[in-house]
Formats: sequence, C-alpha cells, structure tokens
Amino acid sequence: MKFVDIELARRLELAAHSGLTPEEFEETGKDGNAKIAVGGGIATFRGVGSPVTQAEGLGLNGPLSGEEFERLEDFFRSRGSAVVLEVCPMAAPRFIEALGKRGYRVVEFTNVLVREIDPQEIFPAPGPQLTIRRAEAIESRAYAETVARGFAEHFEVTEEIISTIQGFFSGPGVHSYLALVDGSPAGGGTLTLRQGVAGLFGTSVLPEYRKRGIQTALIYLRLEVARKAGCDLAMSITQPSSGSQRNLERQGFRVVYTRTKFVREWA
Repeated sequence: MKFVDIELARRLELAAHSGLTPEEFEETGKDGNAKIAVGGGIATFRGVGSPVTQAEGLGLNGPLSGEEFERLEDFFRSRGSAVVLEVCPMAAPRFIEALGKRGYRVVEFTNVLVREIDPQEIFPAPGPQLTIRRAEAIESRAYAETVARGFAEHFEVTEEIISTIQGFFSGPGVHSYLALVDGSPAGGGTLTLRQGVAGLFGTSVLPEYRKRGIQTALIYLRLEVARKAGCDLAMSITQPSSGSQRNLERQGFRVVYTRTKFVREWA
C-alpha cells in the first residue's frame, strides 16, 4: 500500500468531485445547487440539511486567510445553511486552530479507506440470482429511492434526500449501479472515476436483502470497472466500525485516516 502523504490526501479528498479541479469550479444557481473552489478545497451546497452540503479538502494547502474564511462562510450562510467542513487530519495545524477560534464544533468522525488496484486482478462475478447493472436515465428516481431506503436507519427518507441522490446520478465520470434480485431492486451504489482514483460512494442495500453478499458484489463490480478504466486506487468513506467498513476491509481496503466533521451554526 502506498504511503499516505499529503499529496495522496489531496488526491483522495477531491476524488468525489468528478473530473474537475478546484480551479474549474464556478458558483452556479442551477436548481438552487452551488459549488465553489475555496481554500484549496471545494464547498458544495445541495440544500439545507443535505448530507452532501459541506466543504472538503480545506487546509491541505496551508491555513486559510481571513478573506477565504469569509468567502467560505458567506457561501453557506447566504443560503441559510450552517457551515459544514469535512477535515482531513493532515490539514495545516493553524487551520484547525482557526476553526476553534471561529466557533466551530466537532460533530462526527468518518473513516477514509483505500485499496490499490492491480491491473491483473480478477474480481468475482455476482451470483446467479443477482444482477448488477448500470442504471438507465429513466431509472434515476427508482435508483435514488432504493439507495435512500437502504440508508433509512441513518436518516429519514425525504423528497430532499431522494432529490440529492438523483442530483449525483450522472455526470462526468459518474456511474450509478442498481443491484437486482430476481428483477427487484435490492440496493445500489455510485462509482466516480477521477485522476486514477475510483470512488465507491453511496452504497446501500435494502434491509430485506441484507446478508446475501450484495454489498460485496457491488464492491467487486465497481472495482472491475475501475480496473478496466486504468485506476490504480479505490477509496470509500464509512462510519467507524460500521458494517460497510467491515465489508470493505474484507475486500482489501484499509483505513488510511479519519476525517473530522466541524460545524459552525448561525444564531
């Protein structure tokens, strides 16, 4: 496994942002969503309270200036949202110190897992009763509902959540997969391909179909697609000690660092 230095951390932190560098992002008002480059990272707004309304990759190029902090915070505040930051432990110490001074608090930890992909690797195919295929455009709603229901124990399935998942259904370097048991949707997951990094995100299985190896099959299929695309690394993000982390570690992933989620709320 590669040594995880700050260069690799930068590569991983931006892996979810399909095919673009921070310098290529511009603010947009489409559907109320927006994304900007700030402080060496990327801030995304997908609705107040959305699990993907947050900033990533900040502090890895050094501490933020006062002007950068103001731009970051105004981006969220002007949209009625708290500022939510997913921070890598390799971020500049002065950046972390500034978060405390500006009133941020810690609310969550998540693990970043990585595995190398051997170009000669062979991954097992799904079992005979399981079909995993790329979801079609007309299935975006069904896909989003399936994935959201698979996460129902973590957050309520709302129209906002379904819309958020649909918003990530397609785009440059994004592949969304449905798992079907005897033709019925049983789970799903997204694959992003960016600069040789395969991101395995949003993987869930409906409660009634769990313990059948479906999540493992979803991992294998996306690793195979990534291998064929020439990726040398795969990554994913999980809750510490979760079933998802356990499944990923069984397939060769290992925890390389733990992110800290900081929040600043407005009175």
